[in-house]
Amino acid sequence: MSARPPKAPPIAPYPGLEIRDDELVWSGRFPLQRVRFTYERFDGARSPELTWELWRRGSGVAMLPFDPWTDRVALIEQFRLPVHAAGLPPIHTECVAGLLEQGEDPEEAARRETQEEAGLAPDLVEKIGQYMLLQGGCDELMHLYCGRARLPEADATATHGLAHEGEDIRLLVMPAARAFAMLDANEIRNATCALTLFWLRQNHARLRTEWTRS
Repeated sequence: MSARPPKAPPIAPYPGLEIRDDELVWSGRFPLQRVRFTYERFDGARSPELTWELWRRGSGVAMLPFDPWTDRVALIEQFRLPVHAAGLPPIHTECVAGLLEQGEDPEEAARRETQEEAGLAPDLVEKIGQYMLLQGGCDELMHLYCGRARLPEADATATHGLAHEGEDIRLLVMPAARAFAMLDANEIRNATCALTLFWLRQNHARLRTEWTRS
């Protein structure tokens, strides 16, 4: 496989990094590269040659909708096959998330995913940060946000998501205190969701003050 999809460009140069081979071994939706390389160790010596598989997912986004007037958050749940493969219950609690389209602005992508997966349109958005999820084998960099939204009562019979992607997503609206309790009890096992909730707990009082002024 010689053609390079946009998500799998050759590895960029970096001081001390020597790329000896960079092979595209799978060119599906998420390409896979096999890279042979060495790098300069902290003591200045050359590392042994390493061969790593690199899964190219690109950048992603996640949003935690927060209603400061009623002190509630919106999470979602959906079936996740990899979660089942890991030995956990496959109906997975998480926050709205998705992948960036080519050239798409991260905040706009987060707003788009929030509309598609939760039917919500935050009017104020604050960036939480950028985080790697699988730095041992995947290039996915997540852009995390919290957005202000007036949350409805959740309808257990209503689902969201894109039909052509087979999505079946249920909205979970709950008091922020309940979400924090789930976090402490390790009932939130999704890394991006946990990060956004930890951030919200740290900034909870400030947002309830700032976001209810307007």
